[in-house]
Amino acid sequence: MISTGEEVAAIAEHEHMPEVAAAAFANYVLEQEHDPARLKEMIVDDFRVAVRARRFEHAQELFMALRHFLAEYPQARSQRAPGRSGR
Repeated sequence: MISTGEEVAAIAEHEHMPEVAAAAFANYVLEQEHDPARLKEMIVDDFRVAVRARRFEHAQELFMALRHFLAEYPQARSQRAPGRSGR
């Protein structure tokens, strides 16, 4: 289960949805699809966008959300979301 506001905010930003909907979506993905890698990739994508836009404070928030997420779902560290290729 997604447990921090930062994680929910990152998913909401990526999916362009309200945070309440993002929390439900994230929990659905984790419970139904068993795919923490998909959520990890969303946070990483948002982090990259923030860095490119020179929004370093926001990038730092996303990085902290990613660290917490990976601490909760270590299996996502070595997984790549389906349909994603290496960069």
